Amino acid sequence: MKRLVWMGIGVAIGVIAFRKVTEAQSALGPEGLNRAVGRLADGVYDFADAVRAGMRERETDLRAALGVESQDLVRR
Repeated sequence: MKRLVWMGIGVAIGVIAFRKVTEAQSALGPEGLNRAVGRLADGVYDFADAVRAGMRERETDLRAALGVESQDLVRR
């Protein structure tokens, strides 16, 4: 009996989620959805660039503190 109740709850949540996504998609329209995904992708790329810049800066600080030259670690 418990499984039947949980299955019903799962189906209800799935239907509600599907309706919300469909409403959001129709409100944005095809061009709006593409723009929203594009903005999200741009945000992810900008965040990744900022993380990479911070990593480079921190690595430079650590190398200077340890007195390690970057040419010493070049792999061939």
